[in-house]
Amino acid sequence: MGIRDTVSILGLGAMGLPMARNAEAAGFDLTVWNRSLAKTLEFAGRGTRVATDPAGAAADIVLTVLPDLPDVRAVVEGPRGLLVGWRERGAEAPILVVMGTVSPVALAAYAAELAAEGVRVVDAPLSGGVRGAESGRLSIMLGGESADVRRVLPVCAAMATTVRHLGPVGSGELAKACNQMIVAATVASISEAMVLARSAGLDIASLLEVLSGGLASSEVLAQKREHWLHERFEPGGRADYQLKDLNFVREAARERGVDLVVTEGVRSLFERVVDAGEGGEDHTVVYRTIQRASRA
Repeated sequence: MGIRDTVSILGLGAMGLPMARNAEAAGFDLTVWNRSLAKTLEFAGRGTRVATDPAGAAADIVLTVLPDLPDVRAVVEGPRGLLVGWRERGAEAPILVVMGTVSPVALAAYAAELAAEGVRVVDAPLSGGVRGAESGRLSIMLGGESADVRRVLPVCAAMATTVRHLGPVGSGELAKACNQMIVAATVASISEAMVLARSAGLDIASLLEVLSGGLASSEVLAQKREHWLHERFEPGGRADYQLKDLNFVREAARERGVDLVVTEGVRSLFERVVDAGEGGEDHTVVYRTIQRASRA
């Protein structure tokens, strides 16, 4: 990152807010923006600037922590979007860092569009959940030109313990697609195991303890244990976002002629979750879908 590079973070949701706190604590020349002003109030008077629109957050390096590519387009291209702000500042080769999970195919196409505007794009999707964002122990998967990636590495390092450059633009999103395949399949598999165990009257707390101490242990099991134990599914990683990500996986696989048998079955299962009106729940709510099917 250049000595005078400024940084902004757009999107202070469950992930973006703790990431902004970590960037601020690391001493970056930081600006934040969020659609809801209330999320930005804690930064007022602390040295971090609060922008009232995306144009006001048009820094040298802009991190967007937003759900999907249409949300990114909205903050880039709006009447007071980043493009307007970069032009007003006379910014040269600003870098847009897309940290949400989006389609690798669509992102590569959008990066080509923005290149005509002089904007560089790096994709930097995240893994580690809210707990990882709060502790600064995320895993970040980077795609982009080497020179652009080198500029964003220091700010990524303030938020993550594992940061890797995977290849050109879109490579980070493809890596995240692989991550989401594994997460979704693990969530679905544990949910099936819990339904089977409960049907047999097993003590679920003891079962989860045994699983956590053996080869079945995983970060998914560690972070989501309470959902299965208490059959409560307050949103963390939402089920509808999980389906969105699995649809991106399908798109990427079809482009490359890869047949993903297990993932397609899991994707269909999450379609049923969303169709049942439970998309806003935690993705472990797939347990309910499996449970209902077992009782049918």
